[in-house]
Amino acid sequence: MVTLSSIIRPVGRLLHRQLSRQGKGQRLVPVRRCNLTACSSKYVLSHMHPMWQEPLAIPGGDRQSPIDIVVRKSLFDPHLKPLVPAYDPQTCQQIWNNGYSFLVEYDDTTDKSTLKGGPLEDQFRLCQFHFHWGESNAWGSEHTVDRKLFPAELHIVHWNTEKYDLFEEAVMEENGLAVIGVFLKIGKRHEGLQKLVDALPAVRHKDSTVDFERFDPACLLPSNINDYWTYHGSLTTPPLTEAVTWIVMKQHIEVSHDQLAVFRSLLFTSAEEEVQKGMVNNFRVQQPLRGRPIRSSFSPFLTGDEPAL
Repeated sequence: MVTLSSIIRPVGRLLHRQLSRQGKGQRLVPVRRCNLTACSSKYVLSHMHPMWQEPLAIPGGDRQSPIDIVVRKSLFDPHLKPLVPAYDPQTCQQIWNNGYSFLVEYDDTTDKSTLKGGPLEDQFRLCQFHFHWGESNAWGSEHTVDRKLFPAELHIVHWNTEKYDLFEEAVMEENGLAVIGVFLKIGKRHEGLQKLVDALPAVRHKDSTVDFERFDPACLLPSNINDYWTYHGSLTTPPLTEAVTWIVMKQHIEVSHDQLAVFRSLLFTSAEEEVQKGMVNNFRVQQPLRGRPIRSSFSPFLTGDEPAL
C-alpha cells in the first residue's frame, strides 16, 4: 500500500495518499515492536513485506492494532448487542491486487450493504474486504487468541455514514471505521469462498483488477456471529489511524489448504518487474494493549465457551 499511485475511495487507495502525507505536521513515534515470540522471530520478519522490514513512523497514540486477545482477561459486557450485517451482493464490483493483499471492493455510495448492532451505535456501510496470510499454515493472522496464531485472517471494512460524509474523512476520525475480523483455519473446502478463489488468478500481479459481481461477504462469516470480542484500535496498514472499532469473531471458518495456496500464488510485484515476489506474510506484527479493555459478548468463564482454536 505504500507504493500505490492511484487514489480512489476504497481503503487501499486512500492509504497510499495518507502515508505520503505523514510527517507533515503529525506527531510521529517509532513503530512499536511485536510482543509475541511467535510472530516476531527473525525468520518470519525477514520474510515479511518490505513495508515492515524497516522502522516505520506512525501516528502517536496508544490504540494500535493488531493485538493478542487474552480470553480470561476479556470483560464480559451483557450490553453488547447482536451483530446485524445486511449485505447486498449486487454491490460487489471488483477485485484489486494492491501490491499488499487483494481487495474485494463494493459500491459504498448507498446504504445497500450495511453493518449495525454489536458494539456500534451508528450504522456503517460496507467498503471492502481483504485477507492477511502467512507463507506457512503456522502463522498468518494479525490478531491472536491466547497467543494462538491462525493461517489467515479476514477483515471486512465498513465506514460510519451517520457521522461522516466521505470514507476519506471517516478513516481519519474517531469512530470512523468498523472492521469485522474472522480467523481462517485449515480444514474442509469453503464452498462460499470458492467463487472468489476461482477469480484470483486474474489478479495475480500488483495493480491488476478484474470485475467481480454478486458476491455476498456474509457467506464468509462463521455460523455464530453473536460471540465476539471488541476493542478500540487502528488500521493495520498505513496510515495506521486509530479510527477502528474492531469486532473479532470467536468462531473461525474453515478453508482448504488448496484454497489458501491460491492466495499464496499471488504476487506483490507487477508483471513488468524483473524480480517477482510471492504475496505471503502480509501482516503487521502485534502491538501492546496499553491498558485498553477488550470486551466480549459472551462470558469466557462459562463451560463450553472456550475459543475454538
